[in-house]
Amino acid sequence: MKNKKRIIIPLIVCLVIAAAILFFFVFSKDNISPGRTGPAQKPPGMDGKTAEAEVKTVTEWYEAVGTVEPRSKARIEARISGTVTDVRVNAGDKVAKGDLLVSLDGRQMRAQLAQAAQSLKSAASQKKQARETINSAEAAFAEAESAYNRTRKFFDAEAATEQDLEQARSRYLQAKAALKRAEDALAGASAGVRMVEGLVREAKIGLSYTKINAPTDGEVLKRFVDPGDMAMPGKPLLLLKTPGGLQLEAYVRENLVRKVHPGKTLRAEISTLQKTVDSRVEELIPYADPQTRTFLVKSKLPNIPGLYPGMYGKLRIPYKQVELVLIPRTAVYEVGQLELVMVKSADGWGRRYIKTGNSYGNRVEVLSGLSGDETLKIKEPGNGE
Repeated sequence: MKNKKRIIIPLIVCLVIAAAILFFFVFSKDNISPGRTGPAQKPPGMDGKTAEAEVKTVTEWYEAVGTVEPRSKARIEARISGTVTDVRVNAGDKVAKGDLLVSLDGRQMRAQLAQAAQSLKSAASQKKQARETINSAEAAFAEAESAYNRTRKFFDAEAATEQDLEQARSRYLQAKAALKRAEDALAGASAGVRMVEGLVREAKIGLSYTKINAPTDGEVLKRFVDPGDMAMPGKPLLLLKTPGGLQLEAYVRENLVRKVHPGKTLRAEISTLQKTVDSRVEELIPYADPQTRTFLVKSKLPNIPGLYPGMYGKLRIPYKQVELVLIPRTAVYEVGQLELVMVKSADGWGRRYIKTGNSYGNRVEVLSGLSGDETLKIKEPGNGE
């Protein structure tokens, strides 16, 4: 038992000494807070490149999140209710004005058109008969009128009796009444023909609505139906992007909307394509969303290869000027999660831990650790410091 104690006690002492040495080297050598320098190092001479930390006035930007949308688009809908029998296009297809896009079941419309055509044929026959009747009535009236006038002259010359005159007058009035009935019948037949012609036109128009054509040149953005679906007015069938290019629709918070107006040129960033382009504001919707307190702004985008509706974009709006300490990105050394720079002093080069912020081109903002008048060492390629 005593032998074991003699072995264990020296072993514990050795472990304590080793832990103390490890703690000293790990936690005391480089435990430096932002703004403080580490041990000075010997100046590297004239071989290394240097740069100055500078205080610069820069513009702060607000990035309004938005979506790329067509400047003009057409929502294709059915004008009548019916079953979809054929869809000729898919999303991404190019179409020309007049191309057939969707077909609906037209059997009911064709039956209505056939019935209306048969009714028109019957109405036209009745009108023809009424025309023939009125021709006969006009001839009979003309003859009765002539006989009545002749008899009245004979009566005035005492060559005809009063009975002869009364008989001629009676035939004249009967012929006049028959002509009136014939005229009324013709007018009714003509009205019937016009009414049935209207039904025929309506049936033809309804049948034409079963064929839905492209209203203009464009590209199919979305397809909402398949054969067998029910189409009805108000329910979209397709969405077309029509000529006119694309625009970025972004939402700008209400305290910045005064900086945006139609005609103003702003920068638009398309993150997916890694592109930042000029974009001209075309429309500002003068109504704030009560939920988000933002205004919808629409700005025109130039033609960019690979840009499609629905892509994510940001509209950059300048909103204030601030003074920042800026240094080259190549002056920042990264050690794990820490950032440091090599600062020149009278005694040589020393480490200084910093905290960086936003990037401005090839320079980066220093939030803490530098005041803006330091000389820094530029990190050389392959330098592992």
